[in-house]
Amino acid sequence: MDRTLLEARNLDVYYGDEQALTDVDIEIPEKQVTAVIGPSGCGKSTFLRSINRMNDLVDTARIEGDLLFDGKNVYDDDVDPVALRRKIGMVFQSPNPFPKSIRDNVAYGLKVQGDDENVDEKVETALKRAALWDEVEHQLDESGLELSGGQQQRLCIARAIAPDPEVILMDEPASALDPVATSKIEDLIEELAEDYTVVIVTHNMQQAARISDKTAVFLTGGELVEFDNTNKIFENPDHQRVEDYITGKFG
Repeated sequence: MDRTLLEARNLDVYYGDEQALTDVDIEIPEKQVTAVIGPSGCGKSTFLRSINRMNDLVDTARIEGDLLFDGKNVYDDDVDPVALRRKIGMVFQSPNPFPKSIRDNVAYGLKVQGDDENVDEKVETALKRAALWDEVEHQLDESGLELSGGQQQRLCIARAIAPDPEVILMDEPASALDPVATSKIEDLIEELAEDYTVVIVTHNMQQAARISDKTAVFLTGGELVEFDNTNKIFENPDHQRVEDYITGKFG
């Protein structure tokens, strides 16, 4: 049996009076890729941001229910959101490197944690894991902003994994990239799942089918309609609504 690392139980998320997620129950296995798909506005990104409490930064957000990380509710009063985000890293839709050197970008999370041991070694390891080292090893002191879009996104992945989290959340990490850069990100995600639990929101159904082990389908109203092995979701889903979405009848 796959070990569950992340679990939502009766999770509801509201922005003001508007309900963004409705009664979500899901068990996400460790060291696999779980894709989250669904039409725009169905709560995919809201779900992702609930996992590492990024929704805390939205004044109107309200969370009900439980979200467990390794058996502990991340919304318990004794959980420090900053410490939580060291364990659950995040990569956003558009590459967002800091206006710093490549080295300082990757080392940023380490510095925030006060980890100043073997920084160069940890930077090199993260860049290698992000499949970027060979392209930048001789320009570590140059600005991360000078890299191409695809390289910037891999730099952001290196920055996310440098503090050695357990989970990497990705919110449409390839949607702003060209096909070649997208392919590199997809290959990288599959490699990362050997060491990390990856949860990726994507609008690209083919991408979900290619790279994920499990797929969660959210539909209108923030409802998780189906969650299963990816090949089952794409070849023989249980719900007609899911089949209609996957075959392009709506969304």
